[in-house]
Amino acid sequence: MPQPPASQNTDPRLKTVQRISKLMDEQFAVGGFRFGLDPLLNLIPVVGDISGYFISIGLIITMLQYGASGKLVTKMIINASLDALVGAIPVLGWFFDFAYKANVKNVKLLTEHYTEGKHKGSAKSVILPVLLIAGVVLVLVIFISVKVLQWFIRWGDNAIGVKI
Repeated sequence: MPQPPASQNTDPRLKTVQRISKLMDEQFAVGGFRFGLDPLLNLIPVVGDISGYFISIGLIITMLQYGASGKLVTKMIINASLDALVGAIPVLGWFFDFAYKANVKNVKLLTEHYTEGKHKGSAKSVILPVLLIAGVVLVLVIFISVKVLQWFIRWGDNAIGVKI
């Protein structure tokens, strides 16, 4: 297992994860408010929700490969899953996605793990449950997104008087 570095700024294990997390959660600024691609992607029904979740899970898998503990991975999956589930709800989810930055939270947890020795514990016991939870959340996100999209289409058709 890799040894924790003295500084998070010099740790090559964190560089790529930090860059992608920033792109997803904090790349742009309007006034003093920072946001990334994640809330913008989630404006696209179904595809945006799924792609944001896949990127978050990919980051978590990368962190796991670089020595993230089971306890840490569990916390990260909760962050990413909460972001995906609430983000799949139209309007409420859009606002939530701009405020809740799961990837940034996960990088902070990983940094604490490497630099302060926090969130220790084996990942072996949680790999299968983590993959199962991620799969269930993905199915729920797809289901919720499709159902809400269908409801919007029916609502729009009824509003203009079209019968399907």
